Amino acid sequence: FKIFPCSCFYKQNPWTLDPKQTLRRLRGIKMMRRNLRLKMWVQMRRMIVARTRKKKKTKKIKEKYIDQELNKTKPIWTRNPDDITQEEYGAFYKSLTNDWEDHLAVKHFSVEGQLEFRALLFIPHRALLTSLKTRRKRTSNYVRCVFIMDSGDELIPEYLNFIHGVVDSEDLPLNISREMLQQSKILKVIHKNIVKKCLELFSELAEDKENYKKFYEVFSKNLKLGIHEDSTNRCRLSELLRYHTSQSGDEMTSLSEYVCHMKETQKSIYYITGESKQQVANSAFVERVRKRGFEVVYTTEPINEYCMQQLKEFDGKSLVSVTKEGLELPEDEEEEKKMEESKVTISNRLVSSPCCIVTSTYGWTANMEQIMKAQAFWDNSTVGYMMAKKHLEINPDHPIVETLWQKAEADKNYKAVKDLEVLLFKTALLSSGFSLEDPQTHSNRIYHMIKLDLGIDEDEVTAEEPSAAVPDEIPADVYWIFFSLLEDSRPARDSSQYGSEYPGFSF
Repeated sequence: FKIFPCSCFYKQNPWTLDPKQTLRRLRGIKMMRRNLRLKMWVQMRRMIVARTRKKKKTKKIKEKYIDQELNKTKPIWTRNPDDITQEEYGAFYKSLTNDWEDHLAVKHFSVEGQLEFRALLFIPHRALLTSLKTRRKRTSNYVRCVFIMDSGDELIPEYLNFIHGVVDSEDLPLNISREMLQQSKILKVIHKNIVKKCLELFSELAEDKENYKKFYEVFSKNLKLGIHEDSTNRCRLSELLRYHTSQSGDEMTSLSEYVCHMKETQKSIYYITGESKQQVANSAFVERVRKRGFEVVYTTEPINEYCMQQLKEFDGKSLVSVTKEGLELPEDEEEEKKMEESKVTISNRLVSSPCCIVTSTYGWTANMEQIMKAQAFWDNSTVGYMMAKKHLEINPDHPIVETLWQKAEADKNYKAVKDLEVLLFKTALLSSGFSLEDPQTHSNRIYHMIKLDLGIDEDEVTAEEPSAAVPDEIPADVYWIFFSLLEDSRPARDSSQYGSEYPGFSF
């Protein structure tokens, strides 16, 4: 057995095996013994280490229960406003908004009655840079001092989305999961009261001109958006507006102050819209109004177009755009005499300009037309009807109009007069704020008049194609555009006879 230790595992006689095969099996048995000894040594080593290692002792801890409130400070919005300092308000505002500056104004109030709630509202110094998703969630809703969710438009309208704060009420309805508010009449009542308190805060802030100037520079567009959207509080919001006027200089004035400065005969508030203060101040539309001593309100933001269309009147005075048709200024006795003696329809707004283009009362102004054309989904076929007919008004006392009239009376076939009439008409479009459909034709007409003034013959100018800017014969109706208003016996003509060059215009 020592020689063949595994012979008992073989059925055949080991002496009959091949010697080489027997040798291989013997070597395998040796390897098995070696591995077995190694495993036994490892197990013995582990047993020795386990016996010599010290056992850890378990400590017994006595458990005690103490009834103690960890956060003893009450929420700031539940405290009496008289007991809270501005430093505490500032610290809470910074923790709420993550802003490094202090707030501009704060409104802390509570409402009691059938519905009870408390609110703490802040106005920041500047518009905080936040994403579009968080822009509508500036106030936190609490029920019994437990945070529920950040509110959207349920409690504060969109135009007041710069307001930060907390609203806490025990009557807010919750859903089953107690994680969201349910729509109910209670939310509408809270919404109404919060808007009312915000407007009170703005009015209080307006008493301090320096702070209100900072507020208005940043959030004036929100107030104007509120006039466009909130018809209920439109009158109160209009009292917060501030504008530059023709008589205010560098300071801004309110509409209430404008009404106090109005003349006794003045029945309307005159305003003009444009891109900048300098542009509207130099506009031809304000010449006559300013000369008569009437104050003109300068509105220089695109949102003012929507704001003025919705406002329509203030303190019983209608708002009238000086760029639209139907402008009527209160006339004194001398002006009325002069108008009766003229017996013609002339412009009552021009002084130093020969002519201008005005729009109808219910149509878009030039500035509004540019704003709408800049929209991505502008379509001439669908909104073109809002581009009302444009009316040409001339100043008969202007030297250009008088000289043209004299030359036209002397020689009705004088070609330069006809070209100048069209040139004046196109220039009036540009000076009135409108755009030309074909600016190249207008440029070619100007070049043509320059050549005539310099005495350059058309034949001397070499060009590949003849210029079609100046036709050989201009229709006689163009001649009538400027001078029919100065002739008493001239019969009225239909504007549809002017040709395709002046679509959408009435004279």
